[in-house]
Amino acid sequence: MRLFLIFLALVGGSAWGRAAATNPVEVKALKITVLSTMLAEKGLGEWGFAALVEADGWRILFDTGAHSDVVLKNAALLRIDLTTVSEVILSHSHWDHVGGLLTLRDSVREKNPAALGTVHGAEGLFYRRLGNGPPILENPLLLARPTFEASGGVFKLHTHPGELHPGVWFSGPVPRPHPERNWSGSGRLVDSSGTEREDNQPEDAALYINTARGLVVITGCGHAGVVNLIEHARTVVRPAPIHALIGGIHLFNASESTLTWTAGKLREFGLEHFIGAHCTGLETVYRFRRDLGLDRTRAVVGATGAAFALGQGIDPGVLAK
Repeated sequence: MRLFLIFLALVGGSAWGRAAATNPVEVKALKITVLSTMLAEKGLGEWGFAALVEADGWRILFDTGAHSDVVLKNAALLRIDLTTVSEVILSHSHWDHVGGLLTLRDSVREKNPAALGTVHGAEGLFYRRLGNGPPILENPLLLARPTFEASGGVFKLHTHPGELHPGVWFSGPVPRPHPERNWSGSGRLVDSSGTEREDNQPEDAALYINTARGLVVITGCGHAGVVNLIEHARTVVRPAPIHALIGGIHLFNASESTLTWTAGKLREFGLEHFIGAHCTGLETVYRFRRDLGLDRTRAVVGATGAAFALGQGIDPGVLAK
């Protein structure tokens, strides 16, 4: 059965993603460390996001921050060795999530040519965004791609969800049954067919990790909508409670009605731990803490150096404690 599921993921079977996996593997050891966000107790803060994911021996860098050197400096300060990390997840192609990619790749490949050499992203990662400047600058990955590939790096684009490692799932493009419209502006993009359409960040993706305590969802901005993301995770992996939600969910400027509805859905999902980083919004974190009945040990503003560990909960650092 496992080989059959992998085959479906590779060929893009039409049923994939509509039913949960059969007997999904559970990750036993998990730690997630924030390496880029605005609040910085240790290292540098920036408008961006990155986190190191360590799951049963697998190490994955989720996003690379905004500035070229912030994640590199923060990892060094936290004594995190990125030369042993081979894979990168890019949640989407916005500048504040991909800015450190080339610098990080250059910093590690002399010691380990494979380090940070495989980038996973969802279909649409290289769509052209149309704005006031040159089109290529509206998606910085279009500029970075030739240099990254010349270094031996490889981009792997996913059209469907799939299991990267036992118990660790990449969402691929996320279905959007709820009209969350969780993105900024009214920009346009050009897709792979050359068609110009609304830029709703179609490549927005997340990481889903299955554990005995429930699912852990990691997101960069959650432009697909945090409720859509969680429902997708519960469909793809299993309909379990959400043990932890970590990252940005782009609700800093959300309306009162949106916050009320979203909090209600998160309560339905049984959310236990929440690190709201990047574009979540400070007030949003406090609002969800109240509405979900979580205390300050289980719902915190994300800070550089903050960590979540399975079985231990959140270590938010002193500033966000």
